[in-house]
Amino acid sequence: MTQQPHVISHLIFLIFFGTAILSTVALFTRQSLLVAYIVLGAILGPWGLKLLKNGVAIQQAGDIGIIFLLFLLGLHLQPQSLFHSLRKMSLITLTSSLIFFIVGFITSYVFGYTYEESLVIGIAALFSSTIIGIKLLPTTILHHQHTGELVISILLLQDIIAIGVLLLMQIVANTGGSYHLGLIISAFPILLLVAYVFQRYILSVLFAKFDKIHEYIFILSIGWCLCMAELSHHLGLTEEIGAFIAGIALASNPISFYIAENLKPLRDFFLVLFFFSIGAGFNFGYFNQVIIPACILAGLILMIKPIIFNWLLYRSGEVKAVSWEIGVRLGQMSEFSLLVIYMALGTHLIPPVTAYMGEAAIIITFIISCYWTVMRYPTPLASTDRLRRD
Repeated sequence: MTQQPHVISHLIFLIFFGTAILSTVALFTRQSLLVAYIVLGAILGPWGLKLLKNGVAIQQAGDIGIIFLLFLLGLHLQPQSLFHSLRKMSLITLTSSLIFFIVGFITSYVFGYTYEESLVIGIAALFSSTIIGIKLLPTTILHHQHTGELVISILLLQDIIAIGVLLLMQIVANTGGSYHLGLIISAFPILLLVAYVFQRYILSVLFAKFDKIHEYIFILSIGWCLCMAELSHHLGLTEEIGAFIAGIALASNPISFYIAENLKPLRDFFLVLFFFSIGAGFNFGYFNQVIIPACILAGLILMIKPIIFNWLLYRSGEVKAVSWEIGVRLGQMSEFSLLVIYMALGTHLIPPVTAYMGEAAIIITFIISCYWTVMRYPTPLASTDRLRRD
């Protein structure tokens, strides 16, 4: 009875004790904290010092982390922002996504991966990280400046595409007969309907009545997130889709900004778990097989994304300096890319070696993009006082 709690407490202790040490080293050496989380996972995980041998516990920690992170991302998807984004940035987002897909597909295919495997890698390549994009945007830029508006607009549209891709992959991978296929197809509108009804007639009433009791707001928000994640799972979708829809439902409520701001400590907690699990979950047994194609794919993504975003934004009338900065901030692959890889692996659409090649490329873009942004532009995690903003 006490073994499982001890495993969890031991896991949390090692993660955050190690994070405290490595983050201190990172700050003194002017490195990115997000990179420190990934490196710590690789050091402590099953393929490093083996201090954390329970791969299931690590994976579960990362899964919980991504559920809450996507819930918080959904809180930023306010309907008025979405309509504005669709009107202004849809062509740029769709055009860039197509180009990045082609780059990922061709690169994988040239290295001998099958058509299906290259298709999955191409899909993974088209997204930029909402987590990194928002985390490395100072609050003043995020909410009050044109640069933040453009970054959020592109990321929100990519998130909508990502949810559609995940839903489509579940339909394609379905092998449970027409009943299960019908359930998956109908699950998404059911989730949207449930989210709308509960937010409109229950949550909004409770928030309005007890908005002065901050602890209750916190508990109700978390409960709502987990409830929708569990419902999504029972309907045949992923927990991440349910959590994202839960956040979108609350985004239309006036209290959503307060919830998002007050859940920032929780976001940072699960941010550590998420990036730690990425480093700890990578299987270094495939390193020699995947490192060359992963480095080339990552290098192409890191070069092409800033160039394409800069070109498209500049042609749309944006200032050249702003266009290039946005391209750099969105120059990596995404947590949705990881979800695409994990889902494709879990449904046997791709073999493990392909999954780890894609994962290695994603991790490389995370690391280099974080360094590039933190060293060059204002961020809350900047290595110098001149660039540190929040």
